[in-house]
Amino acid sequence: MASRPVLFPRPSGREWGSVRQYLSTEFLGGIALFFAVILALVFANTPLRSAYVSITHFQLGYGAFRFDVKTWAADGLLAIFFTVAGLELRREMTHGDLKNPRRAALPILAALCGMAFPAIIYTLINSGNHSAVHAWAIPTSTDLAFSLTILGVAGSRIPNALRAFLLTLAITDDVATIILIAIFYSQRIDWPLLAGSFAVLALYGFLQKKGFTAWWIAIPLGISAWAFMQHSGVHATVAGVLVGLLTNPHRDRGDSSPVERFERVLSPFSALISVPFFAFVTIGIAISAAEIGTMWHDKITYGIIIGRIFGKVIGIVGGAWLIAKLTKAELNPALSWWDVASIGMLGGIGFSVSLLVALIALGNYPNELLAAQSGILFSGIIASILAVIVLQIRGRAHHRRSSPS
Repeated sequence: MASRPVLFPRPSGREWGSVRQYLSTEFLGGIALFFAVILALVFANTPLRSAYVSITHFQLGYGAFRFDVKTWAADGLLAIFFTVAGLELRREMTHGDLKNPRRAALPILAALCGMAFPAIIYTLINSGNHSAVHAWAIPTSTDLAFSLTILGVAGSRIPNALRAFLLTLAITDDVATIILIAIFYSQRIDWPLLAGSFAVLALYGFLQKKGFTAWWIAIPLGISAWAFMQHSGVHATVAGVLVGLLTNPHRDRGDSSPVERFERVLSPFSALISVPFFAFVTIGIAISAAEIGTMWHDKITYGIIIGRIFGKVIGIVGGAWLIAKLTKAELNPALSWWDVASIGMLGGIGFSVSLLVALIALGNYPNELLAAQSGILFSGIIASILAVIVLQIRGRAHHRRSSPS
């Protein structure tokens, strides 16, 4: 009789080697992100605030590409982050979990459910407020770097299968959130410019497939696709994801592929510079006792907090449980559903992509944007504390199981 499929199987040696390299970079990026958030809050709540505001509003560039620092961080630096996400997703689709449809169903469904439940909870809480409801996608994404840092510090004994699952889940919902931005948060679309971006992307994909993968070809084409999309009305980070997905994932030079080479170069820059700097120029909110009291009564703030804290756990665990029922799969014997719940709690940590959605959806409403930034900040703190508690408990359980009696 055929054995039943296993939920959260242990990654293969080659697959885990690639995953581990990516996770180590994101772990360092999470530390950098943590310090960037702390630094931003220090600047925003001390006499340095005027300098902080001056930095974020400083204009850079020329002509049609003259933007303030905050815009460059959101549209430029985050495009690099999403290029790396696209590269990692392409690798997963070729060599990882997403190559096998049965294994791909678990992180994809868990990610989609983990996005849907927070969005539903947030929308129900904010029903009746049009500008607030328009920002329903804020609590949907998971911050991979920060969640991996928490997992690395507090969950050192958690099996590798869950680390690989968290990676695929977070990458999937980051890319899915960019799709939501492209569909629901695009401005008036300039179709000729959008067509220009897609033409450049098509040329890039064609050259990658034919083996023309040198950096001096890839970089100008990537920047050109970004530039066209930047002024098309579709958010420029979409170009980054598409560049990553169109990159050749097959080995063409020794033991490496263009995906692996580009990721090796871009990942450290993305994790250590792009995302932390974006968080620094975005999350600097002034916090006082009176403002905290007001924030906790704002539906946007607690809609994000409740949506993230409860919606992510319900969605991720529920999605995994549903896959188990539909495929009649057995949970990996080394795991329990409490381990899966700990990943759901880590899913409640969201900074970079959530801040991007908040800027796009509420940029014209300063009070609502402040409430959203507060919700993102406090939900991340609460989710981190809860995740640390559960990971510590589960870590002791795994240690007892692995220790000789």
